[in-house]
Amino acid sequence: MIADESGMQPLTGKRILVTRARHQAGQLSSQLMAQGAEVIEIPAIEILPPASYDPLDAALRSLDRYQWLIVTSANTVRVLAERMAVTGIDANAFTHLKIAAVGSATAHALREIALSVHITPKEYVAESLLISLGDNLSGARVLLARSAIARDIIPETLLAHGAHIDVIDAYRTMVPENSAKRIAEVFASEQTIPHAATFTSSSAVTNFFLLLQEAGIDRPPEEMKAISIGPVTSQTLRDHQWEPSTEASPHDLHGLIAATVQVLAVR
Repeated sequence: MIADESGMQPLTGKRILVTRARHQAGQLSSQLMAQGAEVIEIPAIEILPPASYDPLDAALRSLDRYQWLIVTSANTVRVLAERMAVTGIDANAFTHLKIAAVGSATAHALREIALSVHITPKEYVAESLLISLGDNLSGARVLLARSAIARDIIPETLLAHGAHIDVIDAYRTMVPENSAKRIAEVFASEQTIPHAATFTSSSAVTNFFLLLQEAGIDRPPEEMKAISIGPVTSQTLRDHQWEPSTEASPHDLHGLIAATVQVLAVR
């Protein structure tokens, strides 16, 4: 917890909208509240199972076919752990694999289920992962586990570099029910409009604008700032004509908290 000389927390009196999925919002919300913020949780994303777990289960049962595993999110790790338990596969089945994780949170989640991480890019973006991998995957068979609506830059680039890649959907996302109603309620009065909204993924931004549309709101309130976790999320905000006030550095929750304090801190 940070406080100024008067003992006041830096986000005292600031209302901050957290758009993460409900099961993920707790850590971000608690850290913002520790800085004095009033947190408004309205999830823009709900995590759902894929259309079928069969492709993922089949891939787990034939891990010996692969030399590399690429994991793009902590959500994917959670699903991997669940399907490992269902299929009776333990961490020993992964020991021959080199594992690449997009983001420190993903790497941490993998280590928590006893999987060793060989590459974590410096930045929490697909492009940084591709730079870190270089030509290491030429001729290799790669298993890429990710969200059903993730961008195609990773598989397209790896194919261009000579990798043989199987893309498996670990989960899918949708716009949560009731979130549009909550948006309408919160944005109905100047006394409840958030001072800022935090976004931890490109999908959250896209879904947030769908929620605004469903709530009958043309644009985010001018006085509300957008705080982005990284460059891909920032670009999606710009695609919706909303320039982020700041971008987290590093591109993780700690960076997002620091960026929020920097922009909104009580002076």
